[in-house]
Amino acid sequence: MANGSGALFCAGCMGYALFAQHVLGLEPCPLCILQRVAMIALGLAFFVAFLHDPGRLGARIYGVLIFLVAAIGGSVSARHFRLQNLPPDQVPDCGPGLDYMLSSFPLGETLKMVLSGSGECAKIVWSFLGFSMPAWVFACFVFLGVAGFLANQHLGKAKTAQLAGA
Repeated sequence: MANGSGALFCAGCMGYALFAQHVLGLEPCPLCILQRVAMIALGLAFFVAFLHDPGRLGARIYGVLIFLVAAIGGSVSARHFRLQNLPPDQVPDCGPGLDYMLSSFPLGETLKMVLSGSGECAKIVWSFLGFSMPAWVFACFVFLGVAGFLANQHLGKAKTAQLAGA
């Protein structure tokens, strides 16, 4: 149940990201796109764990996998949030778009450039309750990572107890 809820939560996050892009007109920067990729990967991990209904070892493995994917996404969000809070004189110059970088550079170099951020990533174009989108996405990754880890560890213990009672 928890894994299905996690998958739905990730789908809701992606739904809002697409709403913000296509309805509100907020174009995602390269770091936003990486956060989306991480959210999709996290949703897929939750969904596969939900479909698989793993045993005790599998549940623990899914818990760790979910936590690691959320940690990667959270680190990208934290980097993005940090860029948004740099003093104006320390904001990096705007770089080329992600499409151009992917077609012109090897994947490793593209990831290095994207993670270093650019001026477009430092702009705050949306906020809610005083927090920018990357701050909210960071909070979602932390919540999902911890909840997914703990729920799957609990599921693993429940499967162990179920086997012991059988």
